[in-house]
Amino acid sequence: MSLMFEEIAHHMTGIGELVLRRRRLRADSADIWEIMLDGGYLMSSQFVVGEIALAKLALDRLDGAAMRIVIGGLGLGYTAAAALNDKRVARLDVIELVPEVIDWHRHDLLPLGSDLTRDPRCRLVAGDFFAMAAKDHADGGLSDGLDAILVDIDHSTRHLIEAGSSSFYELTALTRMAQHLRPGGIFALWSSGAEDPVFVAAMERVFDEVLAERVEFPNPYRDDPAFNIIYLGKRPDISRAAP
Repeated sequence: MSLMFEEIAHHMTGIGELVLRRRRLRADSADIWEIMLDGGYLMSSQFVVGEIALAKLALDRLDGAAMRIVIGGLGLGYTAAAALNDKRVARLDVIELVPEVIDWHRHDLLPLGSDLTRDPRCRLVAGDFFAMAAKDHADGGLSDGLDAILVDIDHSTRHLIEAGSSSFYELTALTRMAQHLRPGGIFALWSSGAEDPVFVAAMERVFDEVLAERVEFPNPYRDDPAFNIIYLGKRPDISRAAP
């Protein structure tokens, strides 16, 4: 039987003190895997409905085969694993800022680590997604012609892990994001906050079929269900926004 609580890894990183831990609510319950940042919750395997929905909602809007997908943010790996469950995905690049998080998966410290690292379609890339999204592929940025870009990094469009990422949620960065997609490609963003009308308005200037999908799930610590918002937009044939 597993211990009730175990700290598995601890690192001082460029974004703060990062801790991977595993705990149980009861001796007979399932393990809960958590990533803590500076003492606060970054993510937990207890609440992954939204992370899985990020991949599923985006890929369900795509037609075709041999899809190329980029995910910004690795974390516990649930979005990546959900994307790989779609057999149409031919290549998945997951960009993660903190190399230690990639090492956790490569050394099987997390339940989904082997699922990701042993799938030949999946590549875990150490890098700054926000910086790569702003660059051309020839300059070390994201590829063009992607079928989907899925992002799960900040807590929300307003609750940021680092203040430097704030410009990503503005018109210029969204326009650049659309340029990395093929016509009809999907941009999707996970958020733990309430719907942001300013962000939706910016997306509507760049993308077609913009949606802010509310994904609800049970929360044992409160009476009402918890929720995430998944923002979705499709690149039109010709981008409508000026850079």
